[in-house]
Amino acid sequence: MIQVGSTLPEVDFSLLVNGEVTNPGTNELFTDKKVVVFAVPGAFTPTCSHSHLPGYVALADKIKAKGVDSIICLSVNDAFVMDAWGKVNNAEEILMVADGNGYFTKQIGLDMSTGNFGGMRSLRYSMLVEDGKVKKLNVEDPGRFDVSDAQTMLDSL
Repeated sequence: MIQVGSTLPEVDFSLLVNGEVTNPGTNELFTDKKVVVFAVPGAFTPTCSHSHLPGYVALADKIKAKGVDSIICLSVNDAFVMDAWGKVNNAEEILMVADGNGYFTKQIGLDMSTGNFGGMRSLRYSMLVEDGKVKKLNVEDPGRFDVSDAQTMLDSL
């Protein structure tokens, strides 16, 4: 599993921009930037939709006021699902980034198998990344939502 001090692997993600799928890479999203990333097991799932994403939407301005350049919500879903989920949750201040094939999630060792629920998904976590290096990492125990929430991240900035 990735650790504090590690450099993020270079991969391409998917992001819907003006109705078109783009494929920004790790360097584009993280180089020379201070970024908060939070990952969820799946868009439109209960904890993710009722607590995790809404918390970051509500605190986005306060998080960015701490010098954060962008906030990324990451999930092993496709760019269209992530975009729709962001719109439903008024997540204009959040980049809704898809790791559709789970390549990034697997490379950083934060993947899990959910069997028939959805196959390979991401563990729930949050991290602070500065210039591509992990500065803070909060990984949830399975079935928990205690350390990756927006308030915890805000308090740690």
